[in-house]
Amino acid sequence: MAGIVKAMSAPIDLQATFIPNDGEFFRVKLALEIAIDEVVNEPGCIRYELTEATEEKLVLTERWASQEDLDKHSKGTALQDLNESLSALLAEPVRIERL
Repeated sequence: MAGIVKAMSAPIDLQATFIPNDGEFFRVKLALEIAIDEVVNEPGCIRYELTEATEEKLVLTERWASQEDLDKHSKGTALQDLNESLSALLAEPVRIERL
């Protein structure tokens, strides 16, 4: 039983990959930087930063204290605003992987 509780409260690491349309790298990067400024202040956010940024792709590395914190982030205004900002700028949907 203790193992289950421990697993539930373990930090959650994610990596989000953004593929910008041709010529939209700087707009995608700016939208991500604006979101990062807001998200780092969200409860349970341990890490939310760009770890790779090239013309071909941008990678955002995230760490959340709990699934509950991640769920709140997923429903939050910062992420909704980011998705709206990026809607016309990305070549494909954001790819989110659990690490």
